[in-house]
Amino acid sequence: MAALQFNVEKTDIQSKARAGNIITDHGIIKTPIFMPVGTAGTVKAVSQQQLKEDVGAQIILGNTYHLYLRPGLEVLRSAGGLHAFNGWDRPILTDSGGYQVFSLAANRKISEDGVMFQSHIDGSKHLFTPEKAIDIQRTIGADIIMAFDECPPYPSDYKYVKSSMELTHRWLDRCFRQMEQTEPHYGYTQNLFPIVQGGTEKDLRKASCEYIASKNAVGNAIGGLSVGEPTAMIHEYCALSCEHLPESKPRYLMGVGTPADLLECIAAGVDMFDCVMPTRNGRNAMLFTTEGIINIDNKKWETDNSVLDPGLNNNISGYYSKAYLRHLTKSKEILGLTIASIQNLAFYLWLVTEAREKIISGEFYCWKESMLPRIMKRL
Repeated sequence: MAALQFNVEKTDIQSKARAGNIITDHGIIKTPIFMPVGTAGTVKAVSQQQLKEDVGAQIILGNTYHLYLRPGLEVLRSAGGLHAFNGWDRPILTDSGGYQVFSLAANRKISEDGVMFQSHIDGSKHLFTPEKAIDIQRTIGADIIMAFDECPPYPSDYKYVKSSMELTHRWLDRCFRQMEQTEPHYGYTQNLFPIVQGGTEKDLRKASCEYIASKNAVGNAIGGLSVGEPTAMIHEYCALSCEHLPESKPRYLMGVGTPADLLECIAAGVDMFDCVMPTRNGRNAMLFTTEGIINIDNKKWETDNSVLDPGLNNNISGYYSKAYLRHLTKSKEILGLTIASIQNLAFYLWLVTEAREKIISGEFYCWKESMLPRIMKRL
């Protein structure tokens, strides 16, 4: 077993973008990378084989809150962890559940000890503490696990954001202690990432980055963005966070975002992304393609027999037509959800792979500027 390693191959000369490699016990992740979200142990409507063959996913996410409630820790432990349970033999990252607890504002109570919340499944009460979040993630068995944090909503007043950030830092100390006092269950290393908070207060963001950096973790995450603030603020506070996090460690921007967000935040120095947008939007008839954004529900695609995306080389994008996917969508056929989800995920993976290649070749900045209007254009 070896702790996660990170090396930077190339940095763009006109921005902070970098191409690197994250090495885990389940394989190498080439960065920048987008990670499909598999909240309950599955990326909705997409099989693990399709994630590998058609999407090109190198790492996927699971969620501590959801997996804890269902299927439950006994089931995961008996299987030998999430990798064995869902048949995914590449790296996995788990969110600590902090964001899900944050989203249950009406059904949770925050204290110094942790968060008491009600299950969205049956209303039962549960207490998540930093220690329990680590223990649960030990049982799930992800390669990268996240510290338990509080994510303040936007907008929040300065006093609340400061108090929340300080609580997140105290919880972080407890997460590290619990990591030191426990061992991984399945014979490979698990790596703890702290999470930067501080809302949209510049001094608090900087202070949180400095506190997180002082922990000398193998990687660091940027949290508390894309919770309702304007897009320009997401980019601004992402860039600010990157400036104050160590260059020698991978930076993970949590829960962001659109294809344009990815390119702007890669330029700021982010290495890792996740977001439900490609799959959620795909299930609701929005396709991201190399030529622009398509609402496949529109009548204009009814007799368009061209392939979904000639710019992508996989078994889905270059095989099924727009007219056929529109038919599936209108008919509410399950296959339509799968095709749209794969298209969007494949596009996101294509985008970060192209970004990596352009960073290495020294063409990233000009390429980014030319790509932004193209990929966000409504077709």
